[in-house]
Amino acid sequence: MKKTILLNLFAALSICAVSAQQTPWKPAGDKILTQWGESLDPKKPHAEYPRPQLVRSNNWQNLNGSWSYAITSKNATAVPTKWDGNILVPFAVESALSGVGKRINKDEYLWYNNTIELSKDIKRKKVILHFGAVDWQSEIYVNGKLVGEHEGGFDPFSVDITSALVKGNKQTIAVRVWDPTSDGPQPRGKQINNPHGIWYTPVSGIWQTVWVESVPETFIENTKQTPDIDKGVLNFSANVQNALPGDQIHVTAFDGTTKISEVSSDVDGDLTLSVPNAELWSPTNPKLYDLTVKVLRKGKVVDEAKSYFAMRKISMGKDKNGIQRMLLNNEFVFHYGPLDQGWWPDGLHTAPSDEALIFDIIKTKEMGFNMIRKHIKVEPARWYRHCDSLGILVWQDMPSGDLGDNVWDMQPGKFSGGKLDKDRSPESEAYYKKEWKSIMDALHNFPSIVIWVPFNEAWGQFKTKEITEWTVNYDPSRLVNSASGGNFLNTGHILDIHNYPDPAIPDPRLFGDKQVLALGEFGGLGLPVEGHTWQEKDNWGYQSFKSKEELLERYTRMIGDLNKLIPMGLSAGVYTQTTDVEVETNGMMTYDRKVIKIPEAKLNELHKVLYQHKVK
Repeated sequence: MKKTILLNLFAALSICAVSAQQTPWKPAGDKILTQWGESLDPKKPHAEYPRPQLVRSNNWQNLNGSWSYAITSKNATAVPTKWDGNILVPFAVESALSGVGKRINKDEYLWYNNTIELSKDIKRKKVILHFGAVDWQSEIYVNGKLVGEHEGGFDPFSVDITSALVKGNKQTIAVRVWDPTSDGPQPRGKQINNPHGIWYTPVSGIWQTVWVESVPETFIENTKQTPDIDKGVLNFSANVQNALPGDQIHVTAFDGTTKISEVSSDVDGDLTLSVPNAELWSPTNPKLYDLTVKVLRKGKVVDEAKSYFAMRKISMGKDKNGIQRMLLNNEFVFHYGPLDQGWWPDGLHTAPSDEALIFDIIKTKEMGFNMIRKHIKVEPARWYRHCDSLGILVWQDMPSGDLGDNVWDMQPGKFSGGKLDKDRSPESEAYYKKEWKSIMDALHNFPSIVIWVPFNEAWGQFKTKEITEWTVNYDPSRLVNSASGGNFLNTGHILDIHNYPDPAIPDPRLFGDKQVLALGEFGGLGLPVEGHTWQEKDNWGYQSFKSKEELLERYTRMIGDLNKLIPMGLSAGVYTQTTDVEVETNGMMTYDRKVIKIPEAKLNELHKVLYQHKVK
């Protein structure tokens, strides 16, 4: 009898163990979900090709999906032998869509593990493992061998794993992540260990697509494409790995199926492609051209990739009153768009799907905005491709970090005293500089990006002139907004103030002859919508309303006031914000994107007046 009971108990435990291992994925926690989170297919999250500016679509394999995870002490340096459960990649461990919904701290490691099956076609050549983004410090192991390390939460990186592969198709990948969030000096954006107010839930670990591709021994690692509309050319260069003497790079530009230009040079040479009678890219005409890039060896193709470009120019010039204006393709275009933080209630930094990713951009266009300020975050490459295709001007912020120990002087020209630049440690400075350069490199080819924003509101602002001048020199094809609403040290192209809730302008008499005048943040009108908030009470906006009608009336007055500032010298305005984010309820849409607070068509009609100014 005892034997039978023991056998039955063993069988029950075995069933429980199997059941635990096969527990189906579901969102963690009880926070609101988007429609895309509710319908997410865990077998193929973010299945799209992730690198639109350098496409080899036939030689890649998506590794998103269910991985094993474990949270261990930092004393545990070896790959775990036991795992806590499954996590859905590429969603951060704290997010609902990861299926985990747990926090980690500075004394812990987050581990990932996955046994993949590489196709024979991929394994036959050199194999590169790609990560869209991992926050923050990571070590990569393949079949137990350390193959790479990376520090940076917002920039993509790659590891050559060819030498670590074993016989057979099955290969094991492990990733170790350490993320101190606000306990460390690294760039982190709006994450904080104690979320409150305008500071949000931490995002740790893998949060963008993981994938592998096969490449030949000699391959195109990246390209750099910079348009010059005044000369009618595209300046082009490529980084080719393991090239041999005599290898050439051959680039062909197409308008649809029509070849418009082609040119060849040595692989380490710079090329200039003629683009005669170019159709210029703008929000009203987002014209894109295609590229084919080949490495040739004795006339034979060694490697080939597809890309695209646009002909557009961002610059500044004085109007008839001597005030600097922002120019697109040598003409004044008022920039007006929302502060877009790119946060999701179910995915945090990661949109639930590519359809969700493009939804915000489409709605922004439908609302009549022509610009997005991507605030304190970097998006996956596909987001920028959508902006390129749909026609949205992008101001790209550098994610901040290492805050405190300096004052925030909010009024340009009225310095109240104190230390404007923070004294950061050499380690902290190095983290910032390395990641800012990597971000600029990764995003250079996207024509929608027209402005770089190194600092915001004095958050971790340091060596402002040095950082700004380096940014200006590193990418002279764009304007640099040194410190959006931050400490103003007379550097860069733009003077950008923040003012809540009403629109305002820096004094054109003091600053207008030297820098473009911008209103980098204003508005913040709040309307909590019951059933669509992060929490049931204690939500806020800079000014809150009880009905959509009240909100519309106040916003309409704001647009009227903003419009009056444009003839005075204002070149841009940024309204806070695209969506609600956690306890902030000042979005044009609710956090779950299910309610639009002011109809798109009404907003579009209101905004038309802002683009009718003909400044000369």
